[in-house]
Amino acid sequence: MANYNLQINGKSYQVDVDEDTPLLWVLRDHLGLVGTKYSCGISQCGACTVHINDSAVKSCNYPVSAVGSEKVVTIEGLSKDGDHPVQQAWGEVDVAQCGYCQAGQIMTAVAFLKKNPTPTESELVEAMNGNICRCGTYHRIKEAVLLAASKTKKS
Repeated sequence: MANYNLQINGKSYQVDVDEDTPLLWVLRDHLGLVGTKYSCGISQCGACTVHINDSAVKSCNYPVSAVGSEKVVTIEGLSKDGDHPVQQAWGEVDVAQCGYCQAGQIMTAVAFLKKNPTPTESELVEAMNGNICRCGTYHRIKEAVLLAASKTKKS
């Protein structure tokens, strides 16, 4: 066991866990931040996506020891009232069906739009390719991300 000082959603946390403990389990089991979901456990579905220094990272296989002093943001820390442009677009387009993958989808979309605020449809599809939606709402996800991009571009 080792002690880790983590910066998550703008707050400092201290956890005492094994160095190979996945960040996902630290977030969910030790800190009660359960918006980040567990699904496949092998970094294939994207449900566990968080931001580490503004980059989308699948936390189910990311060891807590690799976080270091990096800033971690979960879906809970993305915005105070769900008012991030991507979250708003998600609601406007009515993306969620079961909703299980949505936090990971949103976190991936936000990181992507930060790097590419005016994506083409094919760039967006490629960027979101690592996130699985078992309900098949891919067309609404794409519509919402493009809507968020267009609104951000206007402001």
